[in-house]
Amino acid sequence: MARNGKRRLLAEMNVVPYIDVMLVLVVILMVAAPYVNPSIVDLPKVNKATRTPDKVVEVIISPDGKLQIRDTAKKLTPVDFPQLVSTVESMQTDGAQVPVVIAADKTVAYEKVIDVMRNLQKANITRIGLSLQLEGSGAK
Repeated sequence: MARNGKRRLLAEMNVVPYIDVMLVLVVILMVAAPYVNPSIVDLPKVNKATRTPDKVVEVIISPDGKLQIRDTAKKLTPVDFPQLVSTVESMQTDGAQVPVVIAADKTVAYEKVIDVMRNLQKANITRIGLSLQLEGSGAK
């Protein structure tokens, strides 16, 4: 019974409708989740070259970040980053673009490889490739 003739108000919130809405949203997300493809990158595919070029300049990036250049005579020449472009340009013969192949250890930071490519491209050296090992073969 009410005391002193006044009714006491209930100050409680009814949360049942909110729970129902949240359960409906969870079910919608569970049904829609399998149809979403998260972060799929469609990379280009390449085949093995039909023939390798006669002359190649190879830039070798070691795991500690040091650079070496192997010329067509298979002679290794250590270079630092500022000398890289001038050394590669000196190996270009009579206006013909000799391909430059970047060979980096798989533990080398990706940023180092990109920096080498960027500097070579700024010097208008357009024939740049990456050396890789094909799966199932021991040769590069």
